[in-house]
Amino acid sequence: MNNTKTESMKRHVQQLCQQFAQSETDPLSQAFAPDVMAQILREEVGVYRERIYPPMVTLRLFIDQVLSTSHACQDAVGQRLCQRVADGQTPCSPSSGPYCKARQRLSLKLPQRLCKHLGAQLEPCMAGQWGWKGRSVKLFDATTVSMPDTPANQGVWPQSRSQQPGLGFPVARIGALISLASGAVIDYAVAAMKGKSSAEQTLLRELAGNLCKGDILLADALHSTWWALNMLTEQGVDVVMPNDGRRKVDMSEGQILSPCDHVVWWPKPKRASWLSKDDYAQMPKGMWVREVIVNNQIFVTTLTDSCQISPKELAALYARRWNIEVDFRTIKATIDMDVLRCMSPDMVRKEIAVYLLAYNLVRWAMARAAQLAQVSPRELSFASAHRLIYSFAAHLQRQTCDKTDILVAALLNSIARCKLPVRPGRIEPRAKKRRPKPLPLLTVPRNVARAQIRTQRLKVVP
Repeated sequence: MNNTKTESMKRHVQQLCQQFAQSETDPLSQAFAPDVMAQILREEVGVYRERIYPPMVTLRLFIDQVLSTSHACQDAVGQRLCQRVADGQTPCSPSSGPYCKARQRLSLKLPQRLCKHLGAQLEPCMAGQWGWKGRSVKLFDATTVSMPDTPANQGVWPQSRSQQPGLGFPVARIGALISLASGAVIDYAVAAMKGKSSAEQTLLRELAGNLCKGDILLADALHSTWWALNMLTEQGVDVVMPNDGRRKVDMSEGQILSPCDHVVWWPKPKRASWLSKDDYAQMPKGMWVREVIVNNQIFVTTLTDSCQISPKELAALYARRWNIEVDFRTIKATIDMDVLRCMSPDMVRKEIAVYLLAYNLVRWAMARAAQLAQVSPRELSFASAHRLIYSFAAHLQRQTCDKTDILVAALLNSIARCKLPVRPGRIEPRAKKRRPKPLPLLTVPRNVARAQIRTQRLKVVP
């Protein structure tokens, strides 16, 4: 890579960092350390032509696009046109075609690696201060997103069986490991909603390598199986989950710690079809698992020391698993990833990666603001931070170092002041008050409906 390209890339990386309140004067500003960023770009970008939309420019515009309110490609093109004119360069075409082609050339691994790098870098900074009893706690769950109804998307992520052909939309399942301390995505995996390797348990097995010895994992009852607990305990990871309703619990068995707390032996079940005979033979014959009952709910955990951790503490810890539900709502509603817009599977994967990268960048800025204000990152409003970052972005990208530090300080101070209200016991009905327009549902494919309308119009023509 020649010097011109290197300097250009450094400038665009700096603009991206400045946009999300990263400056060289802060210890948490090393999310994109120059040497690490240079290595990632060398490995994932490689040789390229210095065009109007080089890789870092394309990625930065893609991030701005997913964080904007309209998500339109034309907005990204207009932003690039404005930048070039302001820099004294020749104006680029207002057509969105070149930008869309640049997005297609962009390597999928670049936003994926940057997203995971941010999550991995942020976790040790936050877990030490805001972890649980000095330990890192990670949350796992899965959610779904839909996308345009194209044959290519349907081939990879088929629509629900309950939907008629031509009337549904492809659906993808996204499993994610999210930090309890910071809310950042540690890693994620994407699968179809049906077929082999599409279940949530498979996604957890795929992401389990991102868990470290000493971590605590919170997940729902679907994962409280012998297989999951054995896999995680072999990695030195503890779990807290509700008991699967199909498993009967007898509190009079095992080592009784209290009337509602005991440690019981879970024998190894019969070999599952997805497991080889050799792997099955190498697994232990069983494991000791603690089961506790708090407020009529049964929890399963590998934290067996009742002297250090009481049943109420376990229940309080598991109650914080709800944060991942809020995080998914933030990703799907606040930054609007619920319905994707790309027409091909490759671009859908890139769109998901860029959305989660943008989410982690906002989380990083929130972590910096929380550290400066000495509050937990979970106490700050993501929606407010997102709006403030988007409002400051244009000015942060173009200012000199002195003015950038002033703007960054103002941005972080503003984010730190946007605290979430404490609302214990809050209840909201899952219902809409505003009525939708009384339009009938589409019951045939759109091209058939158009043909029917044309036929009806021909009949009324005199």
